[in-house]
Amino acid sequence: EDGIRDRDVTGVQTCALPISKKIQESVELVNSEVLTKPLDEGRGVVVALPHSGNWDHAAAFFLGRGYKASTVAERLKPERVFQAFLKYRQDLGLEVLSTDMRTVPTLIKRAQEGSIIALVADRDLSSNGVEVGFFGSAAKMPAGPMIIAQKAEVDLIGAFITYTPTSIRIVFEKLEKTVQSQAAFFEREIMKHPVDWHMLQRIWIND
Repeated sequence: EDGIRDRDVTGVQTCALPISKKIQESVELVNSEVLTKPLDEGRGVVVALPHSGNWDHAAAFFLGRGYKASTVAERLKPERVFQAFLKYRQDLGLEVLSTDMRTVPTLIKRAQEGSIIALVADRDLSSNGVEVGFFGSAAKMPAGPMIIAQKAEVDLIGAFITYTPTSIRIVFEKLEKTVQSQAAFFEREIMKHPVDWHMLQRIWIND
């Protein structure tokens, strides 16, 4: 019930978000230098995230600080809701790309140009996922973040977003460029904050 509540809170917070001083002062960062150091040096990064916390709040925070960011959107139904969220994210300054064959080369190019490439990576939406160990069972997770980081020759960073009484907290960790490294990071953080992980779809192979 707490996880469902947090998912509902995410939707309400997203609809209310402006890019403002309040956002800049309300986000708590842990180990953020693994993200900001390469960006400040002109190098992009690939950030792998699970379904946790409020991504739009995190995006507004970093876009408000002048960083560039790109992501990929899964088309959802109903269409009018999808279009509303798409417009909202674009209005924040986030580049939102579709899921087609041209997306990966574009994201590689953006990473090489110094952008944040933010990709949700705890559920495989294709038939090309990589099998990983996750909470003691086999699951499939997308290889996209690893592939883009390898081809663009930039760092792969894990990020986990949780709720605080007043806002959000983001934990960062530099990862090895493997899908199992992503899965292990997600597992560690989910164990600390299980109610903030709002994954409601099947991810384990034997489910």
